[in-house]
Amino acid sequence: MSTYRVAQVTTEGGAFELTEREVPQPGPGRVRIAVEACGICHSDAFFVTAGVPGITFPEVPGHEIAGRIEALGEGARDRGWQAGDRVAVGWFGGSCGHCRACRRGDFLLCAELAVPGWAYDGGFAEQVVVPVDALARIPDALAASDAGPMACAGVTTYNGLRRSSARPGDLVAVLGVGGLGHLGVRYAVAMGFETVAIARGAEKAGFVKQLGAHHYVDSTAGTPVAEALGSLGGAQVVLATAGNSEAISATVDGLAPRGELVVIGATPEPLGISPVQLIGAGRVIRGHPSGTAQDVEDTMAFSVLHGIRPMTETVPLERAGEAYDRMLSGAARFRMVLTTR
Repeated sequence: MSTYRVAQVTTEGGAFELTEREVPQPGPGRVRIAVEACGICHSDAFFVTAGVPGITFPEVPGHEIAGRIEALGEGARDRGWQAGDRVAVGWFGGSCGHCRACRRGDFLLCAELAVPGWAYDGGFAEQVVVPVDALARIPDALAASDAGPMACAGVTTYNGLRRSSARPGDLVAVLGVGGLGHLGVRYAVAMGFETVAIARGAEKAGFVKQLGAHHYVDSTAGTPVAEALGSLGGAQVVLATAGNSEAISATVDGLAPRGELVVIGATPEPLGISPVQLIGAGRVIRGHPSGTAQDVEDTMAFSVLHGIRPMTETVPLERAGEAYDRMLSGAARFRMVLTTR
């Protein structure tokens, strides 16, 4: 009997433990991936702590997966996949194909969206079985440790910007320059936007300039963020990557007329925004989820074209608990990535 290792938690909010399981055979329409890398996302905490419905234990999180197809279930080869293909799987881990959203082609909002680590065991493991519609092909130029985070953090920021109302030359602000935001700044610059990075502390000014930002707003400097954006002419789009409702709300008055606030930083705290702030200037607030497998491929292709990579810290699978705690505490400034080989 062949086995593989997983990093799992057995109780709500419990510690990670390394254990072995029997290698599974993929069913119809599924493939088994030999995982090479899996990013650790803040939203993994929702699953580890049973903060969303439907979580069962033991729980194996991980939805920033990169590896190679090792085995194919019935029908998978008919979809164009074969053993050895390099693939990534992100938040979009498969759709039902029959709900109203799917029938409209909006697969990301599938009523039965299958998120790895929620609907099935995630990528904190040496093997994972996933539906074929979750697969994104990894370009040869992209390492597995970069491709994993691209499948969630990358595609979320990339899609948030490319599907916004901003056009090349417009002023675009990125709130937060952490795991999501540092990619958001890089993408905004590459898309031709006049890019403003917003973060806490004067010491980050040099870093955001290295990322390519044209302007830096220190939210602790005394000048309100909205006023600082207004002095630059007002932002057509604010991409809010920081999961802080107070910080997000503080940007609204810095939006230009018909400007758009795109929220991707998750937090349960309500936003402090009044209808008056929106109505008179025709402003829009929009939440944005991640991206489909095709969106992930688009993100990776754009990243290769423009030399964009996530800033990562790699840790072996057996240290999953340590890496998870480091992400959760904020000690990891950017993306923690587990590796298996």
